[in-house]
Order: sequence, then structure tokens, then C-alpha cells
Amino acid sequence: MSGIQKAIILAAGKGTRMGNLTSDLPKPMLPVNGVPVLERIVHHLSASGVHDVLIITGYKAEAVERHFGDGSAFGCRIRYIRQPTQDGTGRVVELGHPFTGSEPFLLIYGDILVEPPTYSRVIQEFQKHKDCAGILTVNLGEDVTKGGALIFDEEFRLKELVEKPSSEELQKLTAVPGFKPWYNAGLYAFAAELFPHIARLKKSVRGEYELTDAIRTLARDTGRVFGMRIEGYWIDVRDPVLLARAQSLVK
Repeated sequence: MSGIQKAIILAAGKGTRMGNLTSDLPKPMLPVNGVPVLERIVHHLSASGVHDVLIITGYKAEAVERHFGDGSAFGCRIRYIRQPTQDGTGRVVELGHPFTGSEPFLLIYGDILVEPPTYSRVIQEFQKHKDCAGILTVNLGEDVTKGGALIFDEEFRLKELVEKPSSEELQKLTAVPGFKPWYNAGLYAFAAELFPHIARLKKSVRGEYELTDAIRTLARDTGRVFGMRIEGYWIDVRDPVLLARAQSLVK
């Protein structure tokens, strides 16, 4: 029995960069070699022992709900909640609090594909650290100005996180001895301790309630948020070029 039994999948976005491909489907339902991205994620969760899933929907929510139903055909119990207003990743995660309660959970973006064993590795990493507050998956070599730039200490403990850093912020970060431009890969495990930090969020300079702000204060206050490097492929299926790349990499 895994130490984490629940997962929240964020699948509310339209995916405007996909153009006409998302006219009838939300981005997470686009197929990769005939299987929707979101279906691949659900199968991998089930295989890792996580069978209680909440999918947060929005654009074309009916397409997701109709495809998965109650989840029994996919080895899971699936529930849904619709995001009423798209005002940032922080507020959308808060919608899952009644579902997770006081239990730890995986948090997954519904348009990111990773090697199937990655989910089990995240759970194992979470269990490895005493009273772990969070595990963040990370990559090297990505453009951190398009996502989150993270700094860890020698124990892979999170020390700093900057969302979409400007060139000035990045220059300041790279002046830190031992800095590596780790990129936030968008697959997490969290303890319920995350939610009070989400509740205190204020809008960022981009006008959104951002999950990364809550992660930063969680790490600062607990000292128990750690990184885990992704092994194998990692694909953020955010545009037609990367969707095509996924077709060639994912079986």
C-alpha cells in the first residue's frame, strides 16, 4: 500500500497555443499515439497504487467527464470539480482541499507526460524524508524564464523558487555559489501543510494566485520541501511542436 493514495490532476485549461486542435477538446484530452494525455496519466497513477483521483476541469469539461466516467474502467475512483474562474494555479489547487483533507497527495498538471515509473519514485521520495512537506520534480536544461527556477542545497532541499524569472532576477540567482538552473517539472507530492499557505496567497505581479508562491513559503517555514530529478522523457504538451515530439517519444 503506497503512502499516498490520492491525486489531483489539473485539467481546466483550453491550450490556446494548440490552435484548432483544442476547438472540440481540452488540451489534456489530445491524443498521443491514439491515447489521450490525461488517460495516460490516470493509467500511470493506477499502476503506482494511487486509485483515488480528483480531476479539476474547466474548458470542455464534459469531454473529460464523459471519457472517464466514475473511473472504474481505468482502475480508479474519479471525481470532478470545475474551476469557476481561471485566476491562477494557487486557487485551483485549493479546490482540491475537501477531497484530500488531511492526507498527502500527488499534484499533476494534465498536459505533462513522464516515464511511468516517475509517479512511484515521487511517492518513494516523499516517504523517504521524515515529515516531508513536499517533493518537486525538476529538470536541468530547460528555459527557466518560461517556468519556475529553483535553488536547492546539497541535500536537495528547496532554498528558493522564482516563477518566470526576469533576466535581472536570473542574473542575481546565478550569482549564488553552486546554483544550477533547475526547472520546475510540474509533478509534485505534498502534505496537507500546503493548504494554509495557499489560503494566504495574494495576487502575483502577473495578476494571478500562483502555487509557486505557496511552495516558497511552505519551504521557508518547514525546511522540508525537496527536489527530485526527472529521469527519462519529460514533455510539457503545450503546443503542436511538443505534441508532435510526444508522438515520437511515448509508446
